[in-house]
Amino acid sequence: VQLQASGGGLVQAGDSLRPSCTASGFTSGRTFGIYSAGWFRQAPGKAREFVGVKSYRDGRTWYADSVKGRFTISRDNARNMVYLQMNSLKPEDTALYYCAASGYYSYSDISSTIKYNYWGQGTQVTVSS
Repeated sequence: VQLQASGGGLVQAGDSLRPSCTASGFTSGRTFGIYSAGWFRQAPGKAREFVGVKSYRDGRTWYADSVKGRFTISRDNARNMVYLQMNSLKPEDTALYYCAASGYYSYSDISSTIKYNYWGQGTQVTVSS
């Protein structure tokens, strides 16, 4: 499975962006719909951190406290895509944003990077003050 993230950019504080992620390379009989789709981010000099995830089984979502109420994850399984709608952006949201797919059935530790089997290459989001 390959993931390709795009749609980052340079915006001002308070603006919105909607990065997207396209999945491909599924083996026969498998689709993007069997994976939970998550987003992580990594700022320079910092560890990669969880942003949010949308489950594959029931559409449940989880978000980091820092983005709750501002970011929304949606997915289009028919097109093998997942989106991250980011509103009211802040300078502290500046980071390289990664999409990831988890094939684990359990939601335990779903915010941990170790639960994700596949990763995209990242798309840069820069928010100026």
